[in-house]
Amino acid sequence: MAYRSGRGPNAPILRLAPERRLDVYPRVVPPIRSLLPRAQWSARAEEHRERAESLTAEHRARAARGERHPVWDFLFTYYSYKPAQLARWHPGAGVELEDAAERRSWRWYSPGATADGATPDAVAFAKEKPDLAGLVERMLRRTASRPGQFGCFGLHEWAMVYRADEHRHPVPLRLGQAGTDVVVESNDLRCTHFDAFRFFTPEAVPRNRRPLSRDEQPLFEQPGCLHAGMDLYKWAMKLGPLVPGELLLDAFELARDIRLLDMEAAPYDLAAWDVVPVPIETAEGKAEYVRRQRAFAERGAVIRSRLLDAWLVS
Repeated sequence: MAYRSGRGPNAPILRLAPERRLDVYPRVVPPIRSLLPRAQWSARAEEHRERAESLTAEHRARAARGERHPVWDFLFTYYSYKPAQLARWHPGAGVELEDAAERRSWRWYSPGATADGATPDAVAFAKEKPDLAGLVERMLRRTASRPGQFGCFGLHEWAMVYRADEHRHPVPLRLGQAGTDVVVESNDLRCTHFDAFRFFTPEAVPRNRRPLSRDEQPLFEQPGCLHAGMDLYKWAMKLGPLVPGELLLDAFELARDIRLLDMEAAPYDLAAWDVVPVPIETAEGKAEYVRRQRAFAERGAVIRSRLLDAWLVS
């Protein structure tokens, strides 16, 4: 399979070997790496629940009051996972829970080696969800293999309101519509993340350095992208019990921290929510954005590696 890596007939061609289905990968059959007594895994599950509830407490309180938040709702609407899902602990693939007969009926769990043991079953997951399993591995491995790019300056959010009469968030623009349009026109749009690009206004689409598509997403995802870092939470959640609960919450915390910068660098005036802007229309703002973007890329690289190791340990 071949793809051009940019625009024009002279753009370099990337050639990829055919993808293999994960349901025939021997290495998705992780050995039992550890055996957890019930007292131990029950304590970890309770610690996980308490940490998750602390992370979602403000969101749950706002939801109970019927309040919306332009920054933090994203973590529960775009990533449409409920706080209760985040609070459920799993040990991860290759870990057997002793005295856990009740978990044998849970999805993607199988009997362990002990009498009432249960363990998350990576083979069952790969057989039931081969396309998803293949996609998750491709996204994680390919993104990890690439150098980060740090010249986008968060302009994807600006491209989403470029020359638009209506905006995704019902809040004013810091620089007004004309000033926002000038920033887009004065900078190079270098978005590499399809799920940001697909929200560009029609006028902004041709301004991006390259057109993006869903089919080609694994080709261009790169670790410097804020949304690629946030998506680690999505991939961890999709893998369900194959991911240790502690790692899932680490991915959620990374997504939370990245989301703040995403909105601080956005064109919106979010002063009513105590959001201090990172003015990427200035040299100082660009420098701050890149500094923090690099730090998130480093955190994301660690979590990405841990996800692959936890799920596909050989």
